Amino acid sequence: MAAKTKAKAKAKPVAKKTAAKKAVKKTATAAKAAKAKAQATITLRNLSDAIAEAHDLPKKQANVMLTEMVDMITSHLKKGSRIRIGGLGILQVRHRPARMGRNPATGETIKIKASKKIAFRAAKDLKQAI
Repeated sequence: MAAKTKAKAKAKPVAKKTAAKKAVKKTATAAKAAKAKAQATITLRNLSDAIAEAHDLPKKQANVMLTEMVDMITSHLKKGSRIRIGGLGILQVRHRPARMGRNPATGETIKIKASKKIAFRAAKDLKQAI
């Protein structure tokens, strides 16, 4: 009988540790959920729905308009044009030259090829509004 009580005594701290781990996981999950609520992602569909309501347009038409705008911006950026959107900012393609870098795992020197990156510079109005 004494052996059973020792086994139960040993099992209780493990159960407490497991309960503590679960409590930590729950608080971490709750913190992530609160952060997600604070930082809601607005999608193209959300924007098109809001435009449709504000201007009495069908949602499908507003969605098509915004999708075509994104396609036009993409095609102009492919051509190398700068796009200035008043009150929002400037989108442009920046060319990054080839360079030498290091593999952090091995320390080996590697060549990083040239690339194109999209850069966005916020307008003064947008910076002040935020």
